[in-house]
Amino acid sequence: MIELLAPMPLSSWAGTKETLHRYVQVVGKIRLSASPRRNHWWNVPFHLTGRGITSRPMGLVDGNPIFTIDFDFVGHDLVVHRLDGETVSFPLAGRSVASFYHQTLEALGALGITVHIDHPHPFDLPDSARPFQDDTEHAAYDPAQVTRYWQLLSQVNLILEEFAGGFSGKVSPVHHFWHTFDLSHTRFSDRRIDQPTDVDPVTREAYSREVISFGFWFGDASMPEPAFYSYTAPEPAGITDGRLRPDAALWTPRGSSHLAVLPLGAIQDSPDRRGAVLDFYESAYRAGATRAGWDIDRLTCPHGITDPQLAPSMASTGSATR
Repeated sequence: MIELLAPMPLSSWAGTKETLHRYVQVVGKIRLSASPRRNHWWNVPFHLTGRGITSRPMGLVDGNPIFTIDFDFVGHDLVVHRLDGETVSFPLAGRSVASFYHQTLEALGALGITVHIDHPHPFDLPDSARPFQDDTEHAAYDPAQVTRYWQLLSQVNLILEEFAGGFSGKVSPVHHFWHTFDLSHTRFSDRRIDQPTDVDPVTREAYSREVISFGFWFGDASMPEPAFYSYTAPEPAGITDGRLRPDAALWTPRGSSHLAVLPLGAIQDSPDRRGAVLDFYESAYRAGATRAGWDIDRLTCPHGITDPQLAPSMASTGSATR
C-alpha cells in the first residue's frame, strides 16, 4: 500500500526534478503547437494516467495524424502513439535534455509527424536562453523518485477532483502545468478583468476573468518544499484576515499579493491528511470568495450535485441508481 501524501523533500530529488521539468516542457511545447487553442490555455497542460502523464490526443488541426505523447513513469519510457496503433518509444533514464529533445523529434518523425516549436527553449526557467538541443547539463534521472512524483501527483489529483465537485460555476479541469510544474484547479466568476496593456499574453489570457485557484507544487528556489496553495486574482482587500485551516496553513507574500500555503510536511502528523487538504482549500476559497463578493451559497454544489431534489438523498447515500 502506498502511503497517502507522504513527504517528498525537494532536496531528495532536486537534480531529477530539474531534468524532468525540462523533459515535460519539451513535450508541452509540442502540445502547444499541435492542439486547438482553449480559453485560459486549458489546451496545453498534461493530465494524469494510470502510469504517468499524457499530452492527450493532438494533431489533425495542423495537418498531422492524430497522436498522443505519454510519459510512462512506471516503465520510464516516453511513448508516442499514432491513431492507427503505431507506436514509438524510448527510455527516459540516462538521457540529457538535449538527447531527450532530439530523440522525441526522431520518434515523431518515424511516425510521419512534423511539429514546429516556435521557441525551443525552457520557459521561465533560469536557463531560458539555452536551447533544449544544447542542454547537456541536466541529465539526472532517478526512476524511483520519478515514480514517487507521479504517485504523489495522482493522490493530489483525486483530492482536487473531490474539491472541484463542490462548485457549480465555471471551473478548469484538474491539470498539470509544465510552466511551473504544478497541479492546479481554478474556479471562475463572471467578472471580466481588464489588465494593463503591458501585461504579457500568457498572463492576460490566464487571468482574463476573476479567479480563485488551488493547487500543489513540488517546490522551487523561492519555496524549497512541496506545498498546497491557493490564491485569488485579483486579490480582494483584507484577504489575509481570512482564517486558514488547519492551523499550520499560512498566508505568504507573493509580489503585491498573497498565497495561502499549506506545506506538505505540516500535515504528516495529521490523522486525516486528505481531510486536512480539503479543509485548507475550502478555507482559502471562502477567504477569497467572501471578500470578492461571490455568491457562495448559489455556487455551492454539495457532493457534486446540482439538482435540489436529488441533493438530500444523494448526500445521505453517496450513490445514484441508474
